Amino acid sequence: MLNYLITEPSGRCAPDSTRDYFMLWIKAFHIMAVICWFSAIFYLPRLFVYHAMSEDQTSKDRFTIMESKLFWGIMTPSAVATVALGAWLIAGSPSYYLSAPWMHAKLALVVLLLIYHYLCWVFFEKLKTDSRVRSHRYFRVFNEVPIFMMVPIVILVVVKPVFGA
Repeated sequence: MLNYLITEPSGRCAPDSTRDYFMLWIKAFHIMAVICWFSAIFYLPRLFVYHAMSEDQTSKDRFTIMESKLFWGIMTPSAVATVALGAWLIAGSPSYYLSAPWMHAKLALVVLLLIYHYLCWVFFEKLKTDSRVRSHRYFRVFNEVPIFMMVPIVILVVVKPVFGA
């Protein structure tokens, strides 16, 4: 785990090794990837709402293009980067992370988020050929699901609650 025992001449705390400093960069890029992933996860189902409501072929085609660019250009690369950088962070200190109950809970929620990501792909593929796959009301509710994963993930990472104590 990162120690911040060294104070720079400026009075700012600094990592106590080059490796710790490098891992802070990995963590920063992990957080950026998570932000990009969640941005896309919140926006894609909103596009599904409008796609399901569209009546004309021109609108349906436009939404298909937008959904494709979002899913393949932002959402999936961000998910891959999030998982890869998160695995890199865990590999940097496996004894700490893999023994922490909060991390087990977080990883379970990340698995649920990956399942949600997969369901987005399934709906995206179906909407390409039939805009009446589900109602716009269904997609409005579906759009809210990730918040029930994001909130506990952030709490687990920041607070690191102790379970069973």
